[in-house]
Amino acid sequence: MRASETKSADFVGKRVTVRGWVHRLRKQKENAFILLRDDRGAVIQCVVAAKDAAPLTIESSIEVTGTVSQDPRAPDGGFELKAGELKIYNVAAEYPIGEYQSDELLLDKRHLALRTRRMIAIAKVRASVLQYGRQWFVENGWIEVTAPTIVKGAVEGGSTLFKLRYFDQDAYLSQSAQLYLEAMIFSLGPVWSLTPSFRAEKSRTVRHLAEFSHLEAEAPWVTLDDILKAEEQLVSYVIQNTIKARAEELSLLKRDTTDLKKVEPPFDRIPYASAIETLRSRGFQVTQDDGAKRTIQFGDDLSIDTERELTKDADRPVFVVGYPLAVKPFYVKEDPASPGIGLTADMLAPRGFGEVTSGGLREDSIDSITERMKKEGLDPGAYEWYLDLRRYGSVPHGGFGLGIERLVRWITNAEDIKDTVLFPRTMSRVEP
Repeated sequence: MRASETKSADFVGKRVTVRGWVHRLRKQKENAFILLRDDRGAVIQCVVAAKDAAPLTIESSIEVTGTVSQDPRAPDGGFELKAGELKIYNVAAEYPIGEYQSDELLLDKRHLALRTRRMIAIAKVRASVLQYGRQWFVENGWIEVTAPTIVKGAVEGGSTLFKLRYFDQDAYLSQSAQLYLEAMIFSLGPVWSLTPSFRAEKSRTVRHLAEFSHLEAEAPWVTLDDILKAEEQLVSYVIQNTIKARAEELSLLKRDTTDLKKVEPPFDRIPYASAIETLRSRGFQVTQDDGAKRTIQFGDDLSIDTERELTKDADRPVFVVGYPLAVKPFYVKEDPASPGIGLTADMLAPRGFGEVTSGGLREDSIDSITERMKKEGLDPGAYEWYLDLRRYGSVPHGGFGLGIERLVRWITNAEDIKDTVLFPRTMSRVEP
């Protein structure tokens, strides 16, 4: 049995067997108190004869057979196992992770740090985020697809591409599945995917990873309003179901979910121009490439700091709508009513957690998108297959991308995005 199953009044007085690892160990003269962690991260206190537990160390693997009893002094629910038999599978070497360790050591030993209750709790929350994300798409009639991760061209700009040698030619790791999802909407309608995306950004921030889980969706015959409604419904659905399913884990993480319970559609929508004016009125400054500071102005992209400033008092996400085309990729459709402005929006999580989704309409005119490519220094010849989508039956379409780790960071209130993925990849870390 698992530890969580035995912690019930129904099992008091019954004999059970639980397998797991020594999470904590306290040895006394006659008895040893073992906090046993099972393979799902649940723990139960086991009272074992001191002589039987003598060889044990932290993370030793064991099997305990005994009688379940109730004792309010027992940790994690007031149940414990009075052992009659102890079987030792492996006596662990001296464990390199203690109660207080540096972040770097925890990353160096990530394969072991995953056993901490905090990391287990975050991993379970992440699993529920993935589960309910998939469930929303299934319930709403979107088809799941898989796009390649080895590609020939950029989606989000050539400066952040990871280059590799693919047999006898150069290729890259995908920055986004979007271009391939666009191809699929002509035959499958609304589609979505969950794939790894790679960005060679030299960023050392609490919300950037070189490899991240990218949930992306694309649909034909939609407006910008349709896309934003899908985003807010998806995010709300995922959050409300996750905080119910993972209440125990969020409690262990000391995450007050009062604010998360308020995440329901519709979300506020702020024009980009209004966001800039708000920041200017507060005297917000940006740092230029030469290190000098100046007041933020129209045409500047939003940053971690500006997004934090805009959402510090919010209790729900907000959409910033209508960015200048100059700060968005080549595929963003221009607003016919506002030249130079894209039909695009970013969803900013409240309390400074920043952008969690980005989406909008895609340029469906072959002339317009070809011109944009040339302006951005891209070779249209390298995108012939993508341009074919505009040659043969182009339609109004759009979609969005959601960063799973950013959403999990917000839900769990994690300080650093590296804590939201089992084995993080950053510009300085590619192992374990």
